[in-house]
Amino acid sequence: PQGKMAFRRVCAAVGLRHFRDVVLARRCTRNDSVCRFAGSRSSLCTLAPEQFTVRVQQHGIRNIVLNNPKKRNALSLSMLESLRADILHEVDSADLRVIIISAKGPVFSSGHDLKELTSQQGSEHHGRVFEVCSEVMTLIQDVPVPVIAQVKGMATAAGCQLVASCDIAVASEKSTFATPGVNIGLFCSTPAVAIGRAVPRKVALEMLFTGAPISAQDALLHGLVSKVVPEEKLEETTLAIAQKICSASRPVVALGKATFNRQMAQGRHAAYATASRVMVDNLALTDGQEGIRAFIEKRRPVWTHGTDRVHE
Repeated sequence: PQGKMAFRRVCAAVGLRHFRDVVLARRCTRNDSVCRFAGSRSSLCTLAPEQFTVRVQQHGIRNIVLNNPKKRNALSLSMLESLRADILHEVDSADLRVIIISAKGPVFSSGHDLKELTSQQGSEHHGRVFEVCSEVMTLIQDVPVPVIAQVKGMATAAGCQLVASCDIAVASEKSTFATPGVNIGLFCSTPAVAIGRAVPRKVALEMLFTGAPISAQDALLHGLVSKVVPEEKLEETTLAIAQKICSASRPVVALGKATFNRQMAQGRHAAYATASRVMVDNLALTDGQEGIRAFIEKRRPVWTHGTDRVHE
């Protein structure tokens, strides 16, 4: 009975009013200080078994919180595996429209856990760390929903790579970004893949060769982040973007995201050919035709969020 009452208190703390709701979530075995991210009426609050991330989902918006502030949210192998699992969880569900990646504490992420990169760990473990990291960064761009980084504080090395890999990034005014690996003898070669595709070449190389941090405003200027806002407006601004995305048709957004990334890797003529074919495919979707009819009829569209086609 005592354990049952304790479990009830935890459920109440995260907004799970009925035990049937708990079927949708893993048990939260910690106190409710972590689960407060869920808010008062969250439909889903889960803590990964290792407690490296918190996953909260409500109204189509999934917030994945990096939850190891004592280690500056270092992207250890366990953290990366937990993040990967939270991204992939029911990723094809129509209930999921957008993912936000945020962090607990004053540092967004300090990058890899250097204790995992010593000689004692061995090359096989080192390879596994970078393999999983690359999988996560690629996954962010391959999943069918937009992924938003909500950045407060410092994002360095693989932490900066994580920001660069997201589709959209909103940062607080005091946030900074850096690739300081060169200063400790480990060049940020894998972060450079994402950063070099997000900012101009010479800006990326200055960051990589010097390790010097850039401000949030410089990150905005060079395209590493989408918006810079006061810290007290960070969650509000990020949520507003996520809600706007949720108002659109899920398959249309998914088609658009996949096509954008594909054509960016192509030459101009091939990119236009790809985009033209996709526009035709988009028009064949039920939601594609619904949007056009709604515009003509001067009403709000009613999306099915399905992939049914009205014609071939």
